[in-house]
Amino acid sequence: MTTLIATGHPLQRAGAWAAAVIAGRDDPGRVSEADLEAVSAAVVADVVAAATTPKDTSRYDWWKVLFALYPNSKATHSKRPSDPNVLRPDIERLFAPDVPEAGPTRPCTFCNTGTTAVWAKSNLPLFDTSKSLNTLPPGVPGWPVCRGCRIAMWALPYGAWVTAGSATVLSCENETAQRDFARRNVRRARRVMHAGFTGVPATARPETVVLAALRDATEGLCATTLWSFKNDNQDPWLRVTRTRRAVPAFLATVDGNAPLRRGWHLLRRSLTRYDAQGRIVAGGEGEAARLLFEAEDGRSRPLLGQLHRLLADTDGAWSAGDREALVGLAFTYAEEVFGMETDLDPVATLIADWIEQGSSPRGRLAEYRNAALNDYKLGTLLVQAYTRLQLEGSKTTLAGPELWRPLIRRQPRAWEQRMLLFAQVSVLLQQRGVAIGAKEADPRQEREIEALAERPAFAADGEDEDEYDGFHDYEMGQA
Repeated sequence: MTTLIATGHPLQRAGAWAAAVIAGRDDPGRVSEADLEAVSAAVVADVVAAATTPKDTSRYDWWKVLFALYPNSKATHSKRPSDPNVLRPDIERLFAPDVPEAGPTRPCTFCNTGTTAVWAKSNLPLFDTSKSLNTLPPGVPGWPVCRGCRIAMWALPYGAWVTAGSATVLSCENETAQRDFARRNVRRARRVMHAGFTGVPATARPETVVLAALRDATEGLCATTLWSFKNDNQDPWLRVTRTRRAVPAFLATVDGNAPLRRGWHLLRRSLTRYDAQGRIVAGGEGEAARLLFEAEDGRSRPLLGQLHRLLADTDGAWSAGDREALVGLAFTYAEEVFGMETDLDPVATLIADWIEQGSSPRGRLAEYRNAALNDYKLGTLLVQAYTRLQLEGSKTTLAGPELWRPLIRRQPRAWEQRMLLFAQVSVLLQQRGVAIGAKEADPRQEREIEALAERPAFAADGEDEDEYDGFHDYEMGQA
């Protein structure tokens, strides 16, 4: 019988993969009974150490993680014993093998394995209390949870991207990416235990870790879902974000193309935020990675929208090379991820001609920028540009209404098409030498960007450090 099963439940699955990583196994299904015993001992040692350590030590940060996930447990209760020898038996009992005499055998809530143990909210994040009505069978004082799943649910914070108040787990079609995400987070958890959250980059984000895992995945298509949650007793919440299946193909294309890597590094740099003392308060790497995830509730910034905002800055932000790199990134994303066919040259040429031939190109550019994303305004501007160029006897073939139609109708991807059109127009104008606020390239910054473009675009923090290679080298919880 399989000792540990990675089920479809995102929290249990994340914990099962974390247990496998801690045990030095490639798959949860390969975790043996002896492995499970060793993982259980490591988890118990870490929990007891965190729960009994003084509040002014870095190790206490791991207790904050436990409190965010299991606020009603014996390990996080305000009246928990301060003596490790007193607390340890209570924690060990959580993961002890089933006792047949303890009660009737029921199928595990997660994996259907028979078990006599039942758990409720005190030990299970985002689950109901044993007092809840209409969610549990009559007379059942909690959710049946087998030993393997009990250990997995407390190995969860090792395989999740955690803060002092929340956790983020990954669901992924690709097991390589799932394992890589867990492996990177297990390594990060070790740092948190020994050095506290001050020992890990404050600006890191779980999306960065996911992209690094997807970059290394061997399969070309892979959808991912991030489940971020807070489980305290005051204001618990859950936020779900997803990537599209083609995102790994986009990552591979960018990583294999220097101009696209340049565009990605420019995007990262533009999103980095500093405080008054010059310290980074929002890391551009994480903020850029976040743009590839779409929130279930619709509250997320799309990558194309952010690129449009950057390209719409005509106050001197970008050199010609910078602008072309950002535009290339936008078109690649639209083609790889959305499958869009983006032959916008004729319409872009029409608008660029109209702007260039006006008495005030900057004024016409401002007019176009105001109309670029609105279907009605853009349609009106296109009619105006087409008519004006005809009256002036344009020598080029003008893009007619049949080519505008996909851009000004309210149909799927029309909004993205309008953003890409603006990007194309901005490049054409800059190539023609039309004054749109372009700055001269700074040689020092140019060398810096070129050096960045030689590096991988999607790398999680600390990738160049020694890789964590299994349970037997694992020192969490050891004094």
